Amino acid sequence: MSVNREDLKELIDGIHDQDAEEVYDFIKYLQMKREQKELKEPERISETSMDFWNNPVDDEVWNEV
Repeated sequence: MSVNREDLKELIDGIHDQDAEEVYDFIKYLQMKREQKELKEPERISETSMDFWNNPVDDEVWNEV
């Protein structure tokens, strides 16, 4: 779904002050959720690369070093 940002800005400009606080909180929540997802992505990638090295053959080779 594509949202016209100008329409969104008009909607925000037209809301009551009480609702503006809730909208602000929701936007901050969405930003936090996205940031957490972005932070977990490198962690997930590193976990999959570690699986490559975690095997009996490499363990044995490194035990001899």
